[in-house]
Amino acid sequence: TPSQLLAETEHTPCIMALSEVYWDHQIPLPKLAPVQAKVTVALLALLCFINSYDGEFVFDDSEAIVNNKDLKPTTPLNNIWSNDFWGSNLSSNSSHKSYRPLTVLTFRLNYLLAGGLHPVGFHVLNIILHAVISALMIDVFAILIGGLAYDEKGGMLNHAPKTSLLAALFFAAHPVHTESVAGIVGRADLLCALFFQLSFLTYCKAFNRGRFSIQWVVVSLLLCTAAMLCKEQGITVLVQSLFFFFFEILRTGLLTRLALMGLGGLSMLYARWRIMGTGPPAFTEVDNPASFAENIFLRIVNYNYYYSLNAWLLLCPWWLCFDWSMGCVPLIKSATDWRMVWLLLLWCILIGLISQALCSQDSQRRRTLTLGLVLLVVPFLPACNLFFRVGFVIAERVLYLSSAGYCLLLAYSLGHCCFCWSRFRKLLCVSVLALLCVYVARCALRSHQWRSEQSLFTSALPVCPLNAKVHYNVGKNLADRGNTTAAIGYYREAVRLHPTYVHAMNNLGNILKERNELIEAEQLLSKAVSIQPDFAAAWMNLGIVQNSLQKFDEAEQSYWNAIRFRKKYPDCYYNLGRLYADQNRHVDALNAWRNATVLKPDHSLAWNNMVILLDNTGNLGQAELIGREALKLLPNDHTIMFSLANVLGKLQKYKESEGFFLHALRINPNAASCHGNLAVLYHRWGKLELAKKHYELSLKLDPEAPGTRDNYNMLRRKLDQLKRHTP
Repeated sequence: TPSQLLAETEHTPCIMALSEVYWDHQIPLPKLAPVQAKVTVALLALLCFINSYDGEFVFDDSEAIVNNKDLKPTTPLNNIWSNDFWGSNLSSNSSHKSYRPLTVLTFRLNYLLAGGLHPVGFHVLNIILHAVISALMIDVFAILIGGLAYDEKGGMLNHAPKTSLLAALFFAAHPVHTESVAGIVGRADLLCALFFQLSFLTYCKAFNRGRFSIQWVVVSLLLCTAAMLCKEQGITVLVQSLFFFFFEILRTGLLTRLALMGLGGLSMLYARWRIMGTGPPAFTEVDNPASFAENIFLRIVNYNYYYSLNAWLLLCPWWLCFDWSMGCVPLIKSATDWRMVWLLLLWCILIGLISQALCSQDSQRRRTLTLGLVLLVVPFLPACNLFFRVGFVIAERVLYLSSAGYCLLLAYSLGHCCFCWSRFRKLLCVSVLALLCVYVARCALRSHQWRSEQSLFTSALPVCPLNAKVHYNVGKNLADRGNTTAAIGYYREAVRLHPTYVHAMNNLGNILKERNELIEAEQLLSKAVSIQPDFAAAWMNLGIVQNSLQKFDEAEQSYWNAIRFRKKYPDCYYNLGRLYADQNRHVDALNAWRNATVLKPDHSLAWNNMVILLDNTGNLGQAELIGREALKLLPNDHTIMFSLANVLGKLQKYKESEGFFLHALRINPNAASCHGNLAVLYHRWGKLELAKKHYELSLKLDPEAPGTRDNYNMLRRKLDQLKRHTP
């Protein structure tokens, strides 16, 4: 036994491993060579998630990747060290303080290698990372179960080859990993897990064959830092390492080891705290309603209910959802709520496992249960609301590392059952195979759902029908695809479920505005800004509706409110300019549009409106200057070419005007108005046959074009007169 080994080797400082794990040979799996085992696990991981390789950017990918300027080569690389995971500056009040620069760096590398935002490369790397992590889990599980042991060449021995293989197979195929693998933002969890493993395995190397190596401990700390720079929970590997070595017969370098780990851990925590701005991120009640409960008893009860739901996701990963907020998990408000049963059941199971881990006479059982529980619980601690408020109710991604502990406990349980009930070994073998098949099928289905936002969002409706954000996202996806009629129903349901959901009100008001249902649109948008007075987009949309209702003073005030809350808001300046133009306040309109172009130099509509307004008011020289300035910034904008060509035609610069018209038509050959105005130019210029040709093309494209038929008829009469007077 380990205690006997300690007595016999007290004079020799070394690490002794446990003997062969007694239940391991009973597990119904073949004993594979180390390389074969790793390849098998990696292939299973690939099989589970390979059908997500050609998926789109979905859900959080939009903010973390598509809209994140830190990925683009034009952005200084140093920005990733001062911005959060979503590209916002860490000093900003709106920052989530999620500092993951190494993860963002891999996104940037994907962008560079693919030459842009092409999701296939992002997805493929995620799948490969999961396969590598799953294979490495064999080594991690082997050490946790069987301890450190080395052959005469210094190679690490595996005293639990079947148990570690089974646990790794469960890990490779667990469906709760789908969000981390198929969702690209899950890269943070994958990289964190990879460096977590490498840090732990490297730390084990520091004690190879009884020799203590400070260098390997330092490398382990550096890898721990890398894990934390991929995702915050990476620092928990230090706790895992300490718990592991409590089970090893180890005295060499004890004080040095503890000092290094303690100093390293405190340094990382202090640096992370400083990076956060010495304060946690600010979340709202919508993000995590339990943390805002005034009654501390109810707060604790709901936190524990969340833990039980996370445990259920590990045990039965069938009900999976991309988002668990906004009513998806109603709060427990009374001790008589029937859901209290789940809390009691969770703690009964945990207490039973802990008692076995602490009190069992079987040293191998104590070791496996203790280290399995540590691996299950410790990586989850940063997400449990104990140390600081988190911005979610349940997030499947945070279970990626914790699931390794669950898989280890599950593999141990099956091995123990096989040992105790050997006559049922065939039944257990069939059960293991069936469970793996169910896992693989569920992974394949779930990863397919993650391939597009449409399938992802709709898959959440039966799981979380009370979640307003699910209905909002389904509605937004429908609206983006042009199905506004169906989108309205989902937006209305989102507002019904969550009456203060301002984003749903804003989007619904926007659709109603486009459908000319202006009264209800105004009511919705007014309510949205009364709930959230700094909601700049809702103020701008309210201004557009009020302008359409000819409430010009109110519209102007709404626009200025939007600009007050969002200083750099070019679209709002553009709409303000339209309001001034409708009121014939030409100077104010030009100033507003100029502000829009200063804030957004490629704002085509603002440039074009300036040219048109100056043209209509007779300021042809200034219109020409503005048009030429715009084309320097937007050399292929056919609308600005068209407007400038009209100005040049009026200035009798026929040749130059013709060039811009023809260039515009090369870009957009089916523009009836462009053919019509070019015909007018040729008509004035005396090129009557060319005028006739373009009048006819214009009428063919748009028979109802105003004025074109009259001009064409006038030209035909003129051509007839010329023919009659021609001898």
